[in-house]
Amino acid sequence: MVQLFSTFLSLFLVFSVANAGPHHGIGQRRHGWGHHHGHAGGAEIPPEIPTIVPPGEVPSDDVPHGNPTDVSPGEVPLGDHDIETNFRGSWAIDNPNVGVAAMQFQLMPNNKAVWFDTTSLGPSARELGPPGNCPKSPEMNLKPDCYAHAIAYDVETGESRTIYMDGEPWCSSGHLWPTGDLVATGGTRGGVRSVRMLSLNDPNANFVEKKNVLADNRWYSSNQVLEDGSAVVVGGRNSFSYDIVPPNKLEFPPKKFNLRFLQETTVPKKPGPGMYIENNLYPFLFLIPEGNVFLFANDRAIIFHPHTGTVVREFPKLPGGARNYPPSGMAALLPLAITSGDIHAEVVICGGNAQEAYQSVDSKHTKERVFMPALRDCHRLVVSNHDSTWETEQDMPSGRCMGDLLHLPTGDLLMINGAQKGVAGWENAIDPNFTPVLYTPNKPMGHRFKEMNPTTIARMYHSVSALIPDGKILVAGSNPHSKYLLKAEYPSELRVEKFSPHYLDPALAGQRPVISPEMTDKVLKYGTEFKIGVKFKGGQVNPQNVKVTMVYPPFTTHGFSMNQRLLILPVKTVADGFITAVAPPSGKIAPPGYYMLFVNFRGVPGKGVWVHVD
Repeated sequence: MVQLFSTFLSLFLVFSVANAGPHHGIGQRRHGWGHHHGHAGGAEIPPEIPTIVPPGEVPSDDVPHGNPTDVSPGEVPLGDHDIETNFRGSWAIDNPNVGVAAMQFQLMPNNKAVWFDTTSLGPSARELGPPGNCPKSPEMNLKPDCYAHAIAYDVETGESRTIYMDGEPWCSSGHLWPTGDLVATGGTRGGVRSVRMLSLNDPNANFVEKKNVLADNRWYSSNQVLEDGSAVVVGGRNSFSYDIVPPNKLEFPPKKFNLRFLQETTVPKKPGPGMYIENNLYPFLFLIPEGNVFLFANDRAIIFHPHTGTVVREFPKLPGGARNYPPSGMAALLPLAITSGDIHAEVVICGGNAQEAYQSVDSKHTKERVFMPALRDCHRLVVSNHDSTWETEQDMPSGRCMGDLLHLPTGDLLMINGAQKGVAGWENAIDPNFTPVLYTPNKPMGHRFKEMNPTTIARMYHSVSALIPDGKILVAGSNPHSKYLLKAEYPSELRVEKFSPHYLDPALAGQRPVISPEMTDKVLKYGTEFKIGVKFKGGQVNPQNVKVTMVYPPFTTHGFSMNQRLLILPVKTVADGFITAVAPPSGKIAPPGYYMLFVNFRGVPGKGVWVHVD
């Protein structure tokens, strides 16, 4: 009896500490808005601090079992009792050698991650196949090219197949059509005005390319899908304009709008061949709830009307340095909580480097190279309020350039990849930033960043990462060389990793909701209710502890995840194995297409499912 009482008391104390609140330092959060599998470094990295979570089942939420609980339609679906854990994540090798470096990346709605590299700078580490298949390359003076430069990677199995490309997509951009087909735009050489498409439904598809379709050269440009499924393709080297690319068409009349702002934010080229600086390539773009586009380039931002080119608002200059390529900071549109009123939209920008960082290190500009430290600062701007100004966010734990800033199903974000010194470009960075950082925007200032367990693999220039439906982060690429160099201090990286964030703590398995795909509506219509079949392992739950999120899969390259957005949906009822939620109200909030849908219980997400909305 004494032993039983002792066991009960121990469990009670663990539960009390885990739910004790801010004064205990781990309090409850309130959200406002290959074939081969292995382990990094040969072993899974253990958590540094013991996990502290409620053992066993979640305690009763005082909701009568079997009775639906209504939530006011205009109420933001808050989760004010999120479980926190000291688990710092873990790393594993998913494929030891995939053969093709990941410069440009898109997760497709069939769970195939498509990535591709340049086609004109020599062989990759993988043959195109089958043996003897060596098509003549238009980008290499019609010489036979036996090597693959693109693959489709199954994120569930680690297996992959090669994809043929006949153009040059080097430093291009892209997005998904509403149909789920991948569209890649621009590049260089023969691909500088190309539009290329990869079919979602054909398991053996190759890219189909149409050249000279775009109205301007698009090398280092960015894309943003609009409310009707078309997309703006903005900027690029010496291209102070944007195109509009319609959905579901490879050939169309070019539609170009000049944008003087892009020229104003470009650091001028110095005399001599290749003496570019720019600091405003791969500009940050976000579709905001009013239907206009937020554009950030170098150190300035505007909002413009995509169908007229009219600048609606110009924001004050952001001090501290340059944020776009090549200093290459990070940016994200913070989660959009859908309410019956106006939707709050806010952008965060972090890192990058000084305005002079590129010319201080690039070999075309200097013989005495200096790798300047990357910036640590972050700044936020409420873009749904045209009168807003930049607000200083908490500094990151370490400087970072060329990193990715990714949405997680919970509404948190993850900073991952990049370098702590230098800029983008061949051989232009050192000191890899191995440590992912969890960013929780709504925590009190001083508590918003939490360092996760580090990887052992450098992921710097030309590296990518992306959230996948099981909640893990797929990480690939890093090639800071013009060719494939497998024996170098920072080699052309062909290993693929998966990072398991904090919410995949094994101790949280009992709290993880399970979506039933067969019982879930997967074709959603704007503004209408839909059902999610779900099992909560603790039984009936309080709807206030349930959060439903949708994540648009971004096209990621050079540290910017184009089109990325996370939506927090209104929840009407949670009862009898179903959630009734409300789809986004319009394409201004959720451009038409495929999204990953997640159910979170007290900050613990289950595996996501693909849904389509229009």
